[in-house]
Amino acid sequence: MSDVHVDVLIIGAGPSGCVAASYLHNKNLKIKVVEKNRFPRFVIGESLLPRSMHHFEEVGLIDCLKEYGFERKSGARFIKGEDKCDFDFSNKHTDGWDWTWQVPRADFDNVLANELIKRNVDILFEHTVIDIIFSPDGTSETIIENTNKETSSIKAKYIIDSSGFGRVIPRLLDLEKPSEAPNHSSIFTHVKDIKRPPGREGTIITFDVIDTQTWLWVIPFSNGVTSIGYVGPTEYLDSFKGDKTEKLTQLLKLSDHYYERFRDLDFSFEPIHIKNYSKSVKQLYGKGYVLTGNSAEFLDPVFSSGVAFATESALLAAKLIHRELNNSPVDWEDEYSNHIKKGVNVFSTYVKEWYTGNLQDLFFHQPENKEIKKQICSVLAGYVWDETNPFVKKHDKIIKNLAHLIRLEKA
Repeated sequence: MSDVHVDVLIIGAGPSGCVAASYLHNKNLKIKVVEKNRFPRFVIGESLLPRSMHHFEEVGLIDCLKEYGFERKSGARFIKGEDKCDFDFSNKHTDGWDWTWQVPRADFDNVLANELIKRNVDILFEHTVIDIIFSPDGTSETIIENTNKETSSIKAKYIIDSSGFGRVIPRLLDLEKPSEAPNHSSIFTHVKDIKRPPGREGTIITFDVIDTQTWLWVIPFSNGVTSIGYVGPTEYLDSFKGDKTEKLTQLLKLSDHYYERFRDLDFSFEPIHIKNYSKSVKQLYGKGYVLTGNSAEFLDPVFSSGVAFATESALLAAKLIHRELNNSPVDWEDEYSNHIKKGVNVFSTYVKEWYTGNLQDLFFHQPENKEIKKQICSVLAGYVWDETNPFVKKHDKIIKNLAHLIRLEKA
């Protein structure tokens, strides 16, 4: 067994791990990234938010992404029967990026990783973390295993767990706890979108609401492929008979807007069915480690917040580690945990109020209030730390109160 010594070990080479790695590499720290897969590899989380663009830009990863030609995402559309609600990221309360991308994550993550490799960042693919031993001072020894079952170790001053749904440190240190989000599941695949209509209709990301609890996502990519997936209560999705292909085929019939576009198209791969996807942890950091992205918390795909939290937490974690390794004090509870939880709490409210129907009432209410729509749009763009926005600062009350007023108006 050979030993490697680094300042920071990063587990996972997705957007979270790459943002952290790029920042720390730019600061001349000795880092190593361990990734269990060989890239490119499939992963879900294909719709980004403008908030992440700031992170890619700050760490020097924006140009390589622009060069690839991913599908530009300038907003999102919600449909419910005959009702439609369009959000335009250029018309929002908070200043910032007014567009982002919708991406096949296999390609997107591969572009990020390859850019880091070009800069001589050490990324070790197809290695799995099997154990981590922490010393009282927070330094650690991580045991990794390759595909031939050969082991080696990495000694580090700090570990960033960006392992996503792999959730390496939460599993090893028993940090997982039940999520407060409802028990929902998803079933999804890709199709070659040969009946894609021309213009905006063929490229806009859409959430087609079947009922208060159930909805279809449609995410078109620039390569002619489209991601389609249903989200709904676990018991409801389980009630559909047959295998996963048969289940998704039946579910597509529920969409008046999209059924003709996708009927009779072959699925690019057998649909993936993820049950009770919401995850949480007991704590976001500890002596010698920090959790970022989905390794820390995953709420729900309805507002595409996964990558935004991944890059937000990764960049902040990297900055704080850099400070601490340079002997500057860091209050991890206040500067990291409380900050991330503020954003999570805002999106948690939006997820909760989406499934109560209150937020849907606001989305589809006519005539629309342009100022309210701008404020909600900022949240949907990922600017959930801007407390000049009433829909951030008063998130726990304002949606419920306005939905109540709408119902009184209709009564």
